[in-house]
Amino acid sequence: MAAVNRLTCFSDPADHYSHRVRFVLAEKAVEVDVVDVPLGQCPSRLAELNPYGSVPTLVDRDLCLYETTVILEYLEERYPHPPLLPAYPVARANSRLLMHRIGRDWCVLVDRILDTRQNANLRAQARKELRESLTGVSALFAEKPFFLSDDMSLVDCCLIPILWRLPILEIELPRPAKPLLDYMDRAFARDSFIASLSQVERDMR
Repeated sequence: MAAVNRLTCFSDPADHYSHRVRFVLAEKAVEVDVVDVPLGQCPSRLAELNPYGSVPTLVDRDLCLYETTVILEYLEERYPHPPLLPAYPVARANSRLLMHRIGRDWCVLVDRILDTRQNANLRAQARKELRESLTGVSALFAEKPFFLSDDMSLVDCCLIPILWRLPILEIELPRPAKPLLDYMDRAFARDSFIASLSQVERDMR
């Protein structure tokens, strides 16, 4: 495996899974070389490091990680400040469960909408389901400043990149979703979130 002396993140500048990792890196103010890898490309350096050639891929010296959740948890342990998971086991488990549910309930729909190979009716149905689901949970965002938490967490870092992409998903949230819209405004204004954006992502809005 090719040696990398500096923390390096191979990242698709349009991909919400890659965006999660960049957001966490920015939130923790970690210095990192971000290597853009557009969809469908796999530079030879990445192929040497990751047998799947997938992104995001994080390389820290002789360690190479290429599963998004593993990367996020490694960054949380490697760079514990500011903490992005609660201190207590039960609360940490609940945060991990929320991350899992975001993946199963929302990321699957996002990926279906963005996959132009999918049947148009299936994509339209996924768009409808995602809009209704986000609207349905919007009241939860009126209770605390972050997603069911007083503090920013990995859960938010998984959710906010999806919400940023609502325009390209052709989803407009209705007025009753105001608590969620307010949460989005707060999140999008964070310095760390702004720093995490690729140029491709900046152009999404």
